[in-house]
Amino acid sequence: MLRVSNKGRAIPESPIRKLVPYAEAAKKRGIEIFHLNIGQPDIKTPKIALDAVRNIDMEVLEYSTSNGSEQYRDKLVGYYQKHNIKLTNEQILVTTGGSEALYFTIASITDPQDEIIIPEPFYANYTSFSIAAGVHVVPINTSIDNGFALPKIDEFEALITPRTRAILICNPGNPTGTLYSKEEIKQLKKLVVKYNLFLIADEVYREFVYTDDGHYSIMEEKGMDMNAIMIDSTSKRYSMCGARVGCVVSRNPELISTVMKMAQSRLCPPTIAQIAAEAAIDTPQSYFDEVREEYIGRRNILIEELSKIEGVQVVKPKGAFYCLVDLPVDNADTFSKWLLESYSNNGETVMLAPGSGFYSTPNIALSQVRIAYVLKKEKLIRAVAILKDAIEKYNAQ
Repeated sequence: MLRVSNKGRAIPESPIRKLVPYAEAAKKRGIEIFHLNIGQPDIKTPKIALDAVRNIDMEVLEYSTSNGSEQYRDKLVGYYQKHNIKLTNEQILVTTGGSEALYFTIASITDPQDEIIIPEPFYANYTSFSIAAGVHVVPINTSIDNGFALPKIDEFEALITPRTRAILICNPGNPTGTLYSKEEIKQLKKLVVKYNLFLIADEVYREFVYTDDGHYSIMEEKGMDMNAIMIDSTSKRYSMCGARVGCVVSRNPELISTVMKMAQSRLCPPTIAQIAAEAAIDTPQSYFDEVREEYIGRRNILIEELSKIEGVQVVKPKGAFYCLVDLPVDNADTFSKWLLESYSNNGETVMLAPGSGFYSTPNIALSQVRIAYVLKKEKLIRAVAILKDAIEKYNAQ
């Protein structure tokens, strides 16, 4: 009998997308859905990026180089310089989205049965990429009770084994909105240098920081050039999720040359998308200032409305545009499916991402959901009102 691989079967469904068939069926029944499940911003993509694509004048749509066009990488050097990160274009490798950057990185630094320590909850695809590479995720739990704060360094140290190859963080965090401080990055630096580990930082939400302290990149920290690997993407920064342009950034030449071999095997990142991404770097600061203020307003509205629901626990995010919410329901997976399959309020419902999919440890946080506040304020208010009504009806069954 034909069968797929064990690792293929072990890769979990995306908590963000696994309920799509139920959503599609609901739409066919005429139900309007407020999508709180996916980080797809409704902010307009910068016109400068779209115009660059509209104005393409070429007769042959050629490959770029496997590490991305030199012009784009040069522009990225200038972008990072503005964020106090000094690089050369050889230290940047362009990928097909941040997802490919993550997978290439994990595959480049690990062998089968190696381990990567990750604070949980974490972006669900970290598990998928690790399983695909034959790597074990070693979760270190954080709690909603203390705002999903970074665990103490000695807790990380206790998990390090001869198979440990890296610590992976997301800063600002998806799905929690947690922001790690400069001091916390310094503590992680000491640990990875001591044990000769890589520190991978997924920094795709750099522009979405809502505190006066701002964002501190691992690439700003001195003394770990060989250890630090940054993952980045245009998707959220410029509301260009469909472009699929990301990058791996490291001053470790062996790491970059290894990732390059994987990049060569997929030939090149998309040429047209790189043209858009290159143009987007010239987006004026006013765009980001306006987007930041918009998301601060959306976050505040969402937290205010959620706090009106009895039994809800939520932490005010410091970055990104997500929050992990503990709901007064027995099982968030079952509840999220029920919202799409059996419930509506005046022909409307909400779609959530069950929180359990963001954990590696089984059977914890079963009542949590991730909410992405990527809708306009009035839609968020309506969506939370629907959620409140749904919780009451669900628990009354």
